[in-house]
Amino acid sequence: MYPVVVNNDGINLKPDLMKKEQLYHCIFKEKLMLFFKDSQNFLNCYEIEEKMLVEQAKSASDKDVEAIFEEYLRTLDLNN
Repeated sequence: MYPVVVNNDGINLKPDLMKKEQLYHCIFKEKLMLFFKDSQNFLNCYEIEEKMLVEQAKSASDKDVEAIFEEYLRTLDLNN
């Protein structure tokens, strides 16, 4: 069972189902939402509105989302 569920009421998280140091994602209201439980069991949440990333993540698996971000960050580094 995936620990992030989206419905009409919003996003429901089940942190007890999350593995530490693993990235989880969903799309909600045309935003990419990222969730991450760190080594101290703190839940981190990130909201991304960058249209290109949102569109790529819509059809990606969990591992693919991580690869999308790695590529995006490499692109940013090259431009600086």
